[in-house]
Amino acid sequence: MNRKSKKLICLGLEGTAEKTGVGIVTEDGEVLYNNTIIYKPPLQGINPREAADHHAETFIKLLKDAFNNVNPKDIDLVAFSQGPGLGPSLRVTATAGRALALSLNKPIIGVNHCVGHVEIGKLTTPAKDPLTLYVSGGNTQILAYVGNKYRVIGETHDIAIGNCLDQFARSCGLPHPGGVYIEQMAKKSKDNLENRGNYLKLPYTIKGMDLSLSGLLTAAIKKSKDTSGNHTLEDVCYSLQETAFAMLTEITERALAHTNKSEVMLVGGVAANDRLKEMLQKMCNEQNVDFYVPEKQYCGDNGAMIGWLGILQYKNGKRTDLADTKIMPNYRADMVGVNWINNEDNIKINEAQRLIPENLIGKGAEADIEIIDYLGNKSIKKTRIVKGYRVNELDILIRQRRTVKEARFLNNVKNLGICTPTVYDVNKDENSIIMEFIDGVSLKDYILSNYPPNNPNLKNLLIRVGESIAKMHNENIIHNDLTTSNFMVSQDNGLCNESNIKLYVLDFGLAKYTDVFEDRAIDLIVLKKALISTHYKQFDEIWNNILEGYKISKDYDKTLKMIDKVEKKGRYL
Repeated sequence: MNRKSKKLICLGLEGTAEKTGVGIVTEDGEVLYNNTIIYKPPLQGINPREAADHHAETFIKLLKDAFNNVNPKDIDLVAFSQGPGLGPSLRVTATAGRALALSLNKPIIGVNHCVGHVEIGKLTTPAKDPLTLYVSGGNTQILAYVGNKYRVIGETHDIAIGNCLDQFARSCGLPHPGGVYIEQMAKKSKDNLENRGNYLKLPYTIKGMDLSLSGLLTAAIKKSKDTSGNHTLEDVCYSLQETAFAMLTEITERALAHTNKSEVMLVGGVAANDRLKEMLQKMCNEQNVDFYVPEKQYCGDNGAMIGWLGILQYKNGKRTDLADTKIMPNYRADMVGVNWINNEDNIKINEAQRLIPENLIGKGAEADIEIIDYLGNKSIKKTRIVKGYRVNELDILIRQRRTVKEARFLNNVKNLGICTPTVYDVNKDENSIIMEFIDGVSLKDYILSNYPPNNPNLKNLLIRVGESIAKMHNENIIHNDLTTSNFMVSQDNGLCNESNIKLYVLDFGLAKYTDVFEDRAIDLIVLKKALISTHYKQFDEIWNNILEGYKISKDYDKTLKMIDKVEKKGRYL
């Protein structure tokens, strides 16, 4: 073979948890070999050491098979999954990568497992710049490319969706991996009155673009052990799946509304679930955006994704010395500098955004926003619309509760001296609120058009953002969806502030009263991630100005320490 004309070929090694994968990919994206073998424990649950032993045995078998298909002399680069993952598994994978690179006398490169999922998805689908929902046994994240990094703009606060399903299955005596068997059992649940499963009420916990699954898991396990109710294990499996996947779909829709991406992509092992794909497809249809899922072999952990990401990074200048191949169990996607995406090309791609129907002035994750005339006043009507991806009784309950809650909190927060739209009418039958029309722009757009933050108007406005949050927290009010899309800036004269620039706080559908400090910290963490997703270059200055205003909080120091504590717990890894 003529080496000058030969395409770069990379061998990728995947071994972050219980799956051992080897893939061989060329620089033009041709997958020459891809095979994965899963470790299935004799008893339920993954033992990290046993999974590592499985990797040590299986890499040898897979490499032998791979080299029967591709001559090892044709390999130009060895890539391995450096993290995140289980320490013992990662160590075996890194050792195999080093040994192979040394024996072949080829360069080695460590790559991020999570980013690998995104890039193999982009390679094997038409997706160009997607909002990515990544769901697996160890990860549940919403990723978006912003400013040379894949930013984590939504994630679980506790356990990953795959872990949730596996733990529930284990508690019920179902085999590993549990998601497959839960999906099968869910299809057997029947409601005698409706053509679907028998839905049982379970906790539904959304915090902005984040979610929590531990309470749902505990309740589902408890429900499965309850023999006094008129339900079956199949009903519990159905209800767990419907609730968890509806939560995942909702936070993806919220992230979509905030970022205005025109594509959604689903990746990870749990992406194989047909019901989850169906829910996301319905949501994307309602939001007028494209939806993509890679073929099954590229959804779960695989060596091809590691090899492909290795090629992308290597061709664009990244090199890894042997001394730098130490494993990184907590290797977040947003720690990776993306050197392979041309920002000029990506700006052109970003010009494609989701389409808002002409009869609306806004379409959020939950509601349609339109201008109406109400008693001679120009007003806003916000209607929480039916979500086709949710089972009917869950959807009705969520929309009614959030409509009533929002109207109540808009009034209560106004009494604290914070600007909110005046509520004129609440219609619980159609889940709508008619409220004051605010002639302004979102804080997100205001920052973009008024940067730099040393602009006195912008700096003072950001300080007032912090003050508004502190006033709410001082009264034990947690907004639960603090994004820059839920603040509005108006330059009309009014009584809310001495300045003619007025700051409004919107959308209290997820709000609650609580004195738990961790909820205050999470409120601010949600805002941090929203800022990073859209204002990454100015984040430090913007955030410091907001914290300056937040100093009026009665528990400023305690809350900031809690933010640090929560982030260091590893919940956001």
